[in-house]
Amino acid sequence: MADACSTEGPEAYDIHSAPIMAPFVAALLDAVRPAPGESVLDLACGTGFAARAAAALVGPTGRVRGTDLDEGMIRVARQRAPRIDFVAAPADRLPYDDSAFDAVVCQQGAQFFPDLTAALTETARITRPGGRFAATVWAPLDRQPYFLAHEHALRTYAPDALRHFHRAYVRTADQLTSALRTAGYGALTHREITSDVVLPPLGAYAHGHLAALWGGLLREAGGEKAVRSAARLVRDELADRTAPDGTATLPFTVHLVTGIR
Repeated sequence: MADACSTEGPEAYDIHSAPIMAPFVAALLDAVRPAPGESVLDLACGTGFAARAAAALVGPTGRVRGTDLDEGMIRVARQRAPRIDFVAAPADRLPYDDSAFDAVVCQQGAQFFPDLTAALTETARITRPGGRFAATVWAPLDRQPYFLAHEHALRTYAPDALRHFHRAYVRTADQLTSALRTAGYGALTHREITSDVVLPPLGAYAHGHLAALWGGLLREAGGEKAVRSAARLVRDELADRTAPDGTATLPFTVHLVTGIR
């Protein structure tokens, strides 16, 4: 963040994150509009949500690549899409030639780069002149009721996890646009996108998602009981948004930042 049946690790992350990521992957790719035959890089690709969607757009004559620092994520990405070339690599040292890509996308990865400007300068190097870039990062935590419930659960049952948890919500659109400008991108744009996502029945989903993301730290703090209690807290906090069938429709908000090389 685990064999395929585990409740924790990249496989479980891929399953439980899919419904949340789907609308924003679509918006990300709509921003760069990959055409048949083009080359696209999914930067900080995780398990490859954006890469898989991009491959469908560029078709058999196109080329999609994915990179991520986490070798576990890359392993699952390769399992999910064996025809896409996924490699483990840091964002500031990419194994590609200059001007290799028509478009680069980064779905919920830029907040984790140790040096944002260095990573985007490297991204600019491998983007062709006139090529497109788009990234999404989460808007502040108070805009995300589902993740806010996660924070409350971790604060209660595994407070040591919060220093890792909060990293996902601190990257601002201004930081991204400033780093992109320094890296050599122009025509910069920023907009917020909010999507109402229907989550599976929360009783099982909250437990599976928390275990996938934070199971190790929760168990370290309080054993399996802590995982169950944290999931129950998430479910209870969102009870007023939950339908009779247990599903919950919740808003998620991202910053979408784009630029042209």
